[in-house]
This record gives sequence, structure tokens and C-alpha cells, in this order.
Amino acid sequence: MKCINHVLEIETSAELEFYDLTPRLRALISASGIWQGWMIVSSLHTTCAVIVNENEPRLLEDIKGVLSRLVPKDAAYLHNDILARNMPDEPLNAHAHIASILLGATQTLSVFEGAPTLGVWQSVLLVELDGPRQRKINVQIAGSI
Repeated sequence: MKCINHVLEIETSAELEFYDLTPRLRALISASGIWQGWMIVSSLHTTCAVIVNENEPRLLEDIKGVLSRLVPKDAAYLHNDILARNMPDEPLNAHAHIASILLGATQTLSVFEGAPTLGVWQSVLLVELDGPRQRKINVQIAGSI
């Protein structure tokens, strides 16, 4: 069995955006030589998520709308009371923390014949919820060569 670990660095450019990780993940699997196994993709942050879904612009806009209704940025969150927390430089980002819990920070995919097992329309997406920021995504690939 072989196991590799890699950290992807991504510079996001908007407060709420989707970044398709799939091409970079395919390249990592190919470079690893792993033919069968699994891949774990994890956000190293509490205000972004990793999801599997269709990378279709209108659907992504729909998801943004749902997130803004479920966890509105301007709601009264205790986390955003930075004076009570004695953290004057802290961003008002409780909505991003909550949205990341709803979406999830980690995805596990099988690797078969040297590629991630994804449906025709599926992509692995980083969801930036509190950007723009520099983000790190941990990728671990394990299996047989």
C-alpha cells in the first residue's frame, strides 16, 4: 500500500465562491501512481467547505441563494459580538462557520483505475464562505499501485 499527502493552496477571490478542485485532484492521483484506493479531501479552515456536486453556474448561484437564506450574513450571531469576545480584529463571520458545518469540510472518494470515482456531472468543489482568502486543502491518497 502506498500513501501520499499533499496540501493544495488556493487563493479565492470572492466572499462566497466555488473553486473546482477536480483537475488538481486528478493530477495528484496520476502523479501518485495509485491505481485503486481512496482519496480524502479536507479543508484546513472552519469557514470554507468541500462538497461534491455539479459545477454548473446557475446551480452554483442557486446554492449561494439557499446559503444566504439559511445563514444570513447580517443575522445576530453571538460569535460576531467581537467586543464581548474581546477580539477587536476578528471578522464578523459566524455565518461562514455555520454554513461550513452544513456543507461539510471533508469528502472521501474512491480511486479506481487511477482516477477519482465521480459521476458524469460531479466535481469536487471548494466552497469559499468568508473570502477572499488564501486557503489550504489537505489531500491524502492511499491504495495500491
